[in-house]
Amino acid sequence: MVLNPAKREKKSQYDQKLCRLLDEYTQVLVVAADNVGSTQMQNIRKGLRGDSIILMGKNTMMKRSIRLHAERTGNDAFKNLLPLLVGNVGFIFTKGDLKEVREEIAKYKVGAPARVGLVAPIDVIVPPGNTGLDPSQTSFFQVLNIPTKINKGTVEIVTAVELIRKGEKVGSSEAALLSKLGIRPFSYGLVVVSVYDNGTVFSPEVLDLTEDDLMEKFRSWLSNVTSLSLAVSFPTLAAAPHMFINAYKTALSLAVATEYTFPQAEKIKEYLKDPTKFAVAVGGDAAAPATSAKEEKAEQSEPAKEEEEESDEDLVAVGIKLLTIASSVGRNSGRIAKSSPCHSHPQGVAVLKQTKPAHRPGMPCLWKCVSNFLS
Repeated sequence: MVLNPAKREKKSQYDQKLCRLLDEYTQVLVVAADNVGSTQMQNIRKGLRGDSIILMGKNTMMKRSIRLHAERTGNDAFKNLLPLLVGNVGFIFTKGDLKEVREEIAKYKVGAPARVGLVAPIDVIVPPGNTGLDPSQTSFFQVLNIPTKINKGTVEIVTAVELIRKGEKVGSSEAALLSKLGIRPFSYGLVVVSVYDNGTVFSPEVLDLTEDDLMEKFRSWLSNVTSLSLAVSFPTLAAAPHMFINAYKTALSLAVATEYTFPQAEKIKEYLKDPTKFAVAVGGDAAAPATSAKEEKAEQSEPAKEEEEESDEDLVAVGIKLLTIASSVGRNSGRIAKSSPCHSHPQGVAVLKQTKPAHRPGMPCLWKCVSNFLS
């Protein structure tokens, strides 16, 4: 069969246009154009004019052009568009924001009546109320099992009725009733079914994700990474704070259980030997607002000494808080990474053996790191 020269030229121009758009644009919206009229399509083209181009065509011709262009250029990413060409679909090539383009397309949806044989895209519910129809139409409502009553010479629907369910075909009786009631239940327009972005194809629901949604997912992933790092004793940036807290808790436990000590552990040992000191420190803080003017003057006369004492108490308080936090983390984190003693501190070997430390070859001695950090 010899192809008409005019048709051959038209197909050639279409092929060149599609290939040019594929090379120029990296973002493509695949849209379904069911029940979209020519006037409606023209209005959509006008609304998108400037940064977007709509291209419709036969699926077979579009698939052939895309496949040949992918082979010529060696860009196999174009082939990801081939499975999307099913049904009455087209392409919207754009350089703008994908979400904004989709919102612009949604503005041009128009209402349409329910036609016989049409598949309902949504549920159709007839609301209760006066229909304005004369009583002779009562039998028509009875056929559709719609409860009615006569009110002031007109038919009134008593309760709301689900006339058509989503996915069902519209029958002749349903279409006639909706026409009598003046209800246009359906709205039609271009519907985005898939999104192509730099070779990646994804669902249009991804465009609905906000920054808060992304941050929530990031926090969830970060929590999983932290838990996994702590469980296998593998240091990562996310798990580092928890590992330092656990190491500090281990160092304090060793200092309390052995004769080894460091400055931050000395106050803890004193409080453990004499718990009344801790009660006095807490009571002193609670009674601070009730100090006399004479005591305030004495404190002002010795600012340097008082500042030094407060710093020591703050340091001890921080140590106690760290112990509390570390204990909480240890209870909630499952398997917590524990550090291993180095050979230069034999006094901590017995204690750490009881905790079954997980010391790996090639990893730095966490005991030594914490000791250097605290000193």
